[in-house]
Amino acid sequence: MKPAFLFQRPQHLHLAWLAVVLTAVALPIAGMMFAASRGSVAQAPIVGAILSVSLMGAGMIGAAASGRLWVGVLVALVTGAGALFVGHGLEVWPVGYPLSLMLVIVIASVSFAVRGALFARSAGDKGWWIALGVVSGEAAMLATASALPGALPDGLLVLLPAQWANVALQNAFTGAGACAGSAVLLALGGTAAATWIVIRLWPRRWPYLIMFTAWLGLSALVWHESTDAGVPDVSAQSGMAARLAGAP
Repeated sequence: MKPAFLFQRPQHLHLAWLAVVLTAVALPIAGMMFAASRGSVAQAPIVGAILSVSLMGAGMIGAAASGRLWVGVLVALVTGAGALFVGHGLEVWPVGYPLSLMLVIVIASVSFAVRGALFARSAGDKGWWIALGVVSGEAAMLATASALPGALPDGLLVLLPAQWANVALQNAFTGAGACAGSAVLLALGGTAAATWIVIRLWPRRWPYLIMFTAWLGLSALVWHESTDAGVPDVSAQSGMAARLAGAP
């Protein structure tokens, strides 16, 4: 039986791991500095976006660069745990709900790493470039939503796995609980399972239909949960994030 993630070693592997280091270390440090300048996480909702992109970059690029799912998961878990530990020690990221936060970090880490493993499986040594492009694109959209609230429609943000993780992290940070917006956790886990099916059945193409159907269906579920809450757009990032977090 062939190994699940046997692929050609990337020619510019050092660049791939440099990207991992930047997202796993530089972004959390930037988040801590930003939180420190604001005084607390509650006053800096962008921290959730920063940490979600950090997890995404570490997990997705790590798995794509190494060709190993477990490497991506491990790098993302270390990134999340390290950021929370150091941030708590510096009193800029209060970890008042550690179990909720770790649950979100575990689910997000696995979800992002599975996507990176698919890129490694389907694109070989170029998979990490695809992962880098995906991470950069979602990071740009979350940054735009943070800097210019309302500039991007919720219908677009609701499709982004990084935004799902962002909402779940904000819920856990603010004490709403990891399951306050259960749809985002279900979306992260469900799309990870669908992506894993594609990996296991590669090179068959029809499983992609399952993956994209799951992505769109779970995005619709997230949208439904956010609109059912009926809360106005009061988030610094998006109305969807505020509604799923149950903001007053």
